[in-house]
Amino acid sequence: QVQLVESGGGLVQAGGSLRLSCAASGSIFRINAMGWYRQAPGKQRELVAAVTSGGSTNYADSVKGRFTISRDNAKNTVYLQMNSLKPEDTAVYYCHVEGVQGPYYSDYLHEKWGQGTQVTVSS
Repeated sequence: QVQLVESGGGLVQAGGSLRLSCAASGSIFRINAMGWYRQAPGKQRELVAAVTSGGSTNYADSVKGRFTISRDNAKNTVYLQMNSLKPEDTAVYYCHVEGVQGPYYSDYLHEKWGQGTQVTVSS
């Protein structure tokens, strides 16, 4: 069983910063991609940023230059540093992992979502 534990959400004023963390635990040998999605009220869930095991990153245009994603492969943890936050960044942020390989060949999980953490940016 793979578990995802998210932390770091909260309330911040516009222009402020927050750092989200998501730690994956369980019988994990390797995780292909780790990332963050968000969903604002009345909107579809969207990709915010993702990072592969090799360090390649992908960002939504709306967060480029403000958010930075990173991961610690030894800790199976992904981070999202969010700077210059705007009210439109307000959403529930979900951790997402893809391609989780366990110690045995048959132990493969295609994807898993975290429970979400609320980020609220006040104007």
